[in-house]
Amino acid sequence: MESPYIRSLRTRIGHDLLLMPGVAAMVRDAAGRFLFQLRAEDGEWSLPGGAIEPGETPAQAVRREVQEETGLLIEPIRVRAVLGGEHYRNTYLNGDTVEYCIILFDCRVVGGELSTADPETQHLEWYHPEEFPTLSPSMPREVFQPGSEAFFQP
Repeated sequence: MESPYIRSLRTRIGHDLLLMPGVAAMVRDAAGRFLFQLRAEDGEWSLPGGAIEPGETPAQAVRREVQEETGLLIEPIRVRAVLGGEHYRNTYLNGDTVEYCIILFDCRVVGGELSTADPETQHLEWYHPEEFPTLSPSMPREVFQPGSEAFFQP
């Protein structure tokens, strides 16, 4: 769902490229599986996440996005990766072009109930690392390795 802030920017720049700070969550269950979201708009798999709103900290944004998209309440534990560049550019069905700089968090579930009530979410599924669907945007495999240090793309 587009925020009033983004709508305001789009009235000025149209569909032109917009650099957007964003967050994504690596949420694991007790069996070590990761939670993935099948997005309703484009049928692509991704980690739960989205744009940081004005006035939000990245931690607040990841909590809000995960709750909106999955129904789960999470606590961000640490930054797992910082990702960006052309590889994280997306043109939406309406023609808007965005390039994300994503802060990826390790997160733990602290409450809530898994739900696809959000219109942005078509389906939610837990996957073991060897079963991962193709992700959009793709994530470096290194970020999913247990115990790995924070990852960034040089």
